[in-house]
Amino acid sequence: MVTFLICLALLVTAYFTYGRYLERLADVNPDRKTPVERMEDGVDYIRLPRWRVFLIQLLNIAGTGPIFGAILGACFGPIAFLWITLGGIFFGAMHDFLSGMMIMRHDGRSLPEIIGIYLGIPARTVVRVFSIVLMVLVGAVFILSPAALLSNMVPVISKDIWVWIILAYYILATMLPVDKVIGKVYPVFGVALVAMAAGLLGVLLTGQYPIPELTNLHNYQLDPEALPIVPTLFITIACGAISGFHATQSPLMARCITSEKKCRSVFYGSMISESIIALIWAAIAMAFFHGPTELGEQLAANGGNAAWAVDVISNTTLGKVGAVLALLGVVVAPITSGDTAFRGARLIVADIFNIDQRPILKRFAVCIPLFVVGYAITLINFDIVWRYFAWANQTLAAVVLWTIYVWLARRNSNYWVALVPAVAMTFVVTCFVFVSPQFFGIENRVLAFILAGITTIGFGFLANTRVNPKVIIPEEGGLA
Repeated sequence: MVTFLICLALLVTAYFTYGRYLERLADVNPDRKTPVERMEDGVDYIRLPRWRVFLIQLLNIAGTGPIFGAILGACFGPIAFLWITLGGIFFGAMHDFLSGMMIMRHDGRSLPEIIGIYLGIPARTVVRVFSIVLMVLVGAVFILSPAALLSNMVPVISKDIWVWIILAYYILATMLPVDKVIGKVYPVFGVALVAMAAGLLGVLLTGQYPIPELTNLHNYQLDPEALPIVPTLFITIACGAISGFHATQSPLMARCITSEKKCRSVFYGSMISESIIALIWAAIAMAFFHGPTELGEQLAANGGNAAWAVDVISNTTLGKVGAVLALLGVVVAPITSGDTAFRGARLIVADIFNIDQRPILKRFAVCIPLFVVGYAITLINFDIVWRYFAWANQTLAAVVLWTIYVWLARRNSNYWVALVPAVAMTFVVTCFVFVSPQFFGIENRVLAFILAGITTIGFGFLANTRVNPKVIIPEEGGLA
């Protein structure tokens, strides 16, 4: 349990230390007007209190990633604790906070528009398409996973019916003003998510289930050759450590924050909270099944189904009432990410074509094609959808990290806080492309690493050309 407690303490401490350092780096100014103070429209730009914005952001980014991803990542062994902790502090929370600050400084516009400012028009064009595809993939994934869980919890209603019920909710949440559905139901959902994490933490602290210690960097996967730590662990545990999807959700809350001083708690704090949730699930998964090897064996015997592990762990450790709360939290997390994924896609499309989102008919016109495509994706095998979603998620994170690097470098700030993670994540996602069977499937690992290294250097060179552009664009409202 020592490793677990140290990691937990580091995550909490980082919020008050590294988080404050990043605040100074971003030159947070409580007197600077926020987007909602300049552009309030009653639909997307709406003033919300800090506690509500924090809960919405946490639920926006949580999904099943810090739960399912942490359970699957725990099969690698205690090294998962290291990636969740260091990744969460120096990669994910930094990524979420500084990208959130960039978005705040540019009127809360969608992520592709911000990337276009700092990485150029070609990058903006690619990321526009890439982000919309990712948002729809996220929406589809987070229709399927909660529908499967709900059909197990309430077997009288089939999975197909749950898909339609969730889809109907998504349409309402995407089209209505942010304070009508999302702003009202998220606090209730937040209680379930927090109760789930608190209940499992209590179980771990009793010592009934011994948590493995990090004594080496051994890969405990049943087939470590097929699933090497680099790059697979960093793709498997995404949302609990770093996720590009988070930056696509930040514009939603950047349009509701009333002071820059609230950004650390909203952006950095929500990611640290998500890392804590992932840390708890990785620990309980290894502890409950008596180690990572046994966890891997049990998952393999049940089709690699992380939802099965959640059900068994919750019912055994928390009793009936606790299990209901835990399972509700697991169901709520993806639903509250799926609805805002579609909402984020609507905002991206609206920003691309400058479509006024105040008239509901215009919102409807943008939303319907997105939902048609999203539903079509639900008809594809879930495993295939999830594999490509996970890679796309981390690829977008790498792009956002390069954007943060350019932003900091232009401001003559300490760009190393973004450069090191940007290089690392670019190497991971390009390495995955070369070694994974779903892409090139190169069996020679050394060759794959060399190719990934060359590709990473190339991306770094391209990003560096954007550090000193001929035209400097002002931050507040500065879009070209």
